[in-house]
Parts: sequence; structure tokens; C-alpha cells
Amino acid sequence: RAPGRACGTAAGRGGSGGGRLVLGAAFALGGSAGLCLAARQRLREHSAAELPTGSLQLTLYQYKTCPFCSKVRAFLDYHGLPYEIVEVNPIMRKEIKFSSYRKVPILLANAGSPLQLNDSSVIISAIKTYLISRRNSLEEIVSFYPAVKTVTEQGKEVLEYENKYWLMLDEKETKRVYPVKEVRVEEMKWRKWADDWLVHLISPNVYRTPKEALASFDYIVREGKFGTLEGLFAKYVGALAMFFVSKRLKKRHQLRDDVREDLYEAVNEWVKAVGKNRLFMGGNQPNLADLAVYGVLRVMEGLEAFDDMMVHTNIQPWYQRMEEVIQK
Repeated sequence: RAPGRACGTAAGRGGSGGGRLVLGAAFALGGSAGLCLAARQRLREHSAAELPTGSLQLTLYQYKTCPFCSKVRAFLDYHGLPYEIVEVNPIMRKEIKFSSYRKVPILLANAGSPLQLNDSSVIISAIKTYLISRRNSLEEIVSFYPAVKTVTEQGKEVLEYENKYWLMLDEKETKRVYPVKEVRVEEMKWRKWADDWLVHLISPNVYRTPKEALASFDYIVREGKFGTLEGLFAKYVGALAMFFVSKRLKKRHQLRDDVREDLYEAVNEWVKAVGKNRLFMGGNQPNLADLAVYGVLRVMEGLEAFDDMMVHTNIQPWYQRMEEVIQK
């Protein structure tokens, strides 16, 4: 399974303008596996100016329709952290021209000095560490997650980040957050599962049929940052293209003929792991695994795949609890 922690784009990699547009739209909505959809709910705007002087100021560069961006928003919202949102055009990406890292999410954080954080799981682990432990500066914390070059199964060279699922805490802090070792191991396991498996089930399901593909791209265009002509082209040509791409993704990830079955199985696997005696995997409150799984799944809201998932799996009670606790 190819790693994927950020949403990229094919813009600027050659090919025709139309091809770049379709691929740009596609990669705006997914990770290394292809497209994903956004939550139907509107984003609440968070202003960094509302933060007290000297506290953490955050700006999130995102595609609203990126599941990895959705994970970061779920984390920031749950922890009540104000942040500004900059929606990035998936074709030209002028909004992130300042960065040599050309994927989203990108989080600019200022805790006394400006700092750029890349990769959704690194962002979440680093900011969570900072919230728990003020012994180290945010800059020092980020240095614990070095980027290394690696090669995927498809032979593509990508950046991966070491320690991305670890919180960098001392022994006392670790015992406070993770009373027993198994709690930490469980959280890390399911955060990784959300990145490496769950997210790859989204595209084959939301583009399963031509009708679903068109409905998905209609929503993508309405919620994304597209020009008028870009949007029209992306909606119709993109929907057709991604219907066929989804079939290749199904083969790549060895999914069943009916990809809904894989989605249902994965979701019920998660519900089983949470168990009947806990409100969340984190107990009475969500942990980072809860927030990751919720962030990925909510990008299907308003689409047929999401409605089917709610009817044919046991996810609804947990999902509704997640919605309620994040709104609070």
C-alpha cells in the first residue's frame, strides 16, 4: 500500500492544459491513491488574530476536499485552536508558491517565530506534543520528525517523515497521556491504518459509478477553488476520467468487485476495535486515532457512499458522538 499523508497535484508536470486540470482537480481531493471528497458541512473560519498575544498562531493551507486536510481540521477544532484557512487552487497553487513542499496540508505556525509544518500526521503529532509539553520550542519538536526520501512500490520517490505517529513526551508526560503502554500502541496503530488503508477506500467508492462520479465532482467544484471554466471542465471531464481511474485504484489495492464491501468491512473493523465499552478509542474523549478516522470518513458526507456506509455498518453511533464532541 502506497503511503499517503498529503494531497498533491499534477499541475506543472507537463502534458496538456486539460490533462493538468483534470489531474490537478483529482490530486486536490486525495492523496497518493487518487481523489477524495470533502465534508458537506461548511468550514468554520478561524482567525489567528483572535489568539492572545504570544500564543500559537496558525494558518492552514488546504484543499477543502483533501482527507488529510480534513484530519488536521478535526484535530484543531477538537482542541479549540483558532486558525486561519487559505484555500489553495489545485491547478496553479499560487497560494503555496512560497513553499518548496508542493502538497497540502501545510500549517504555518507562529509560537514566537514562524515555522512551516508539512504532512498531516506530523502536523498533528507536533502540535499535540507542543500542547502537552512546553519544555521544548515548537521548532525543536518539529526537528524530531525528520524528512527522508523513500521509494514506493510503484518506484516513485517520495518524502516520508520519521516518528510521525509518536508524541515526543518525557516519561511523566507519557504516563499521564498513556497510562498503559497498550493505549499508545493502539492509537499509533489505528492512526497509521487510517492513512495507509482507510483513505484508499474513498476514491473507489465515491467514483464507483458514472452517476456517483458526476455527483462527486459537482460537489468538488462547488466547494473547491476553481475558476468558472476550470470548474466546468473539471466537473464533466474529471468525473468521467475518475470513474476509470477508480477502477485502476480498485485493482491496485486489491479491492473486491463491489468496493462497498471493503468500505463496510474496514468501518466495522474500526467499530469493533473501539468496542462496546468505550465511547471512543480514547475512552470518554477522542484520541488522535478517533480524530484521524473521523477526518477521513467525513469527506464523503452528502454522497451516496456515505449514506450507504451509515445504513450498512455500525459506525453511526460513534460518528455522531464525534460530531457532537468536536462541535463542543
